[in-house]
Amino acid sequence: MSRIAKIDLSNWDADLRATIGADALPPIARSVFNILAHRPNIAKAFAALFSAFKADQTLPDRLVELVRLRMAFHNQCRTCMAIRYQDGIDDGVTEDLVCSLEKPTEAPDLSAAERAALAYTDRFLTDHLSINDSHMNNLREHFTEGQLVELNFWLAMGGFGRMAAVFDMLEDLPAHFQETTSDHLAPWSSPHVVVG
Repeated sequence: MSRIAKIDLSNWDADLRATIGADALPPIARSVFNILAHRPNIAKAFAALFSAFKADQTLPDRLVELVRLRMAFHNQCRTCMAIRYQDGIDDGVTEDLVCSLEKPTEAPDLSAAERAALAYTDRFLTDHLSINDSHMNNLREHFTEGQLVELNFWLAMGGFGRMAAVFDMLEDLPAHFQETTSDHLAPWSSPHVVVG
């Protein structure tokens, strides 16, 4: 069971329910909102922030999805790892590509820009104080200044994935994502849930 009680959808604030289109979402996609519903105004602000990121996104959907999944792996947010966003799938994120994220430096199907973004993701999440001008200049070979800001905002969103991992919301996940022994990292493989 989740570490913070979930609020049943029927008891959500009506405005929050409408804002995120909760009735149309599969249970796994609204898991975190079942907890955030304790604070509906904060939950609506979170949804608005995510919507603003998507509405003004200039980075390719494929790259954003790869970065999101790599963050999920570092955070061990099993909910995040079990979800695939349709935008990313439509932009070429296959399960083989997802599985290659276990060792992105060895993945055969990544572009140079994706490799740079994923290497930066790893550093951002594991040793952010070591990021220097050289790292940023490497990213500039592939991304504009605005895209660098955007990438860093997406990476900062990883903090929400850590929050979700702390909530331990496993009950809505496929069974193989529920194994949480210390030596079992969440798996990459399907089954997963596609969210529109």
